[in-house]
Amino acid sequence: MRVSAAAASVPSGRLEPVAADCPTCQQCKRVHTKDRRVKIPRPLGQGPSAFIPVRGTILQKDLEDAERQIFIEAFVSTGRVDNVTMVMGLHPQYLESFWKTQYYLLQMDGPLPYHYRHYIAVMAAARHQCSYLVSLHINDFLQVGGNPEWLNGLNFVPQKMRNLNEINKILAHRPWLITKEHIENLLKTGESSWSLAELIHAVVLLTHYHSLASFVLGCGIRPELDQDGGFTFRSPSPQSCDSDSASNSGSEETVNGGASRDDLHELEVLIEKMKLLQEGRQDEEASQEEMATRFEKEKRESLLVAPTDDNESLSLTNLSCFVEDADFGYKDFSRRGEQTPPTFRAQDYSWEDHGYSLINRLYPEVGQLLDEKFQVVYNLTYNTMAMHCDVDTSMLRRAIWNYIHCVFGIRYDDYDYGEVNQLLERNLKIYIKTVACYPEKTTKRMYIGFWRHFRHSEKVHINLLLLEARMQAALLYALRAITRYMT
Repeated sequence: MRVSAAAASVPSGRLEPVAADCPTCQQCKRVHTKDRRVKIPRPLGQGPSAFIPVRGTILQKDLEDAERQIFIEAFVSTGRVDNVTMVMGLHPQYLESFWKTQYYLLQMDGPLPYHYRHYIAVMAAARHQCSYLVSLHINDFLQVGGNPEWLNGLNFVPQKMRNLNEINKILAHRPWLITKEHIENLLKTGESSWSLAELIHAVVLLTHYHSLASFVLGCGIRPELDQDGGFTFRSPSPQSCDSDSASNSGSEETVNGGASRDDLHELEVLIEKMKLLQEGRQDEEASQEEMATRFEKEKRESLLVAPTDDNESLSLTNLSCFVEDADFGYKDFSRRGEQTPPTFRAQDYSWEDHGYSLINRLYPEVGQLLDEKFQVVYNLTYNTMAMHCDVDTSMLRRAIWNYIHCVFGIRYDDYDYGEVNQLLERNLKIYIKTVACYPEKTTKRMYIGFWRHFRHSEKVHINLLLLEARMQAALLYALRAITRYMT
């Protein structure tokens, strides 16, 4: 492997991408006239995220040896340290678990052929117009020997693959609609049938990439240098360099250093509410009837939480060939005046007691990897909130996780949903619901609009909770349907 001179001179504690930033004006002056005729692409924008300034990423962070090893392994397995990895790298413990799981799903022995795996990733990401993931997996699909004709769209794939489209769209947008009949249709005898093990593998891949699309769009992940929209051949001007720098600096201050007095007051109020709720839990417990009522109230109120149409939102991408029934999207679980499915009670079919063992039985080791990933992100804490230390954030993390499950119709009998309204401000709820349910509508304004006083790494943590809670919710619905089919 060839290592550039620039890479060799990097200090041992810091991860620096080669040619990640545009050349300085001094360097530009030293380029010979004849060399200027060679078109050399340069990145559009600085850093891995359009929402997070470079100073808020690992590019400006000193890394421990164990942390650097994670990035080395990512590079060895994929040939790059991509922008998703750069942003997730703000939480190395989670990134390690995520990479182990994704590597196993895509590259280790399993029921599905390798080209099927990458094409399923393309189908899943296309439901949310996530061109970043679609582009990555089109390249991977071709590298593992996939038929280029399949890339013309779903009309050019085998019927077996096309049959997966129905559960793809349901799991992406309304997972509560999946039934044992959907499973039966895929497994029935015939040339285009799926085996149960293949279907489990496909379902895990679909839910993984639906949720990863939420993370990509929720964090404003930039295209890679070799992707459409990730580069330009125009040479940088001093004005554009200054403009990028000023823009990044401003964003950093908005979230970390430049919080207003009102923002800081809101932080103090939030911490105080957490303390009061913790004390209140010990004094009295609401009845089961009261907690059920509070869940239904929160579910109804979530109908009022929706993003407004915004010109900043993602422009339509040319992914329609991978999508059938493009108008099928998220629809609130419970709307007044409409017949709705019954609430999914987590106690009746839980990940711990049911889903985990079913996956492990049909696709060994994946259940363990998923369980570890769910546990890592759910328990991940640094005991900080913005500039405060020694803070127990467990109540806040649980409120976020359970709110995400609530908008997908999942209820925990032992949780008081009154805490959600106490702890989650409206701007945060709008962001969570948008990223979880229609991530293609996420904007930078939404990202900046909540928790202005928190660090970017804490906002990325929110997105990791979103990714995993959303994936687990969809998996629960799918695995319940498979269990009903089997019994």
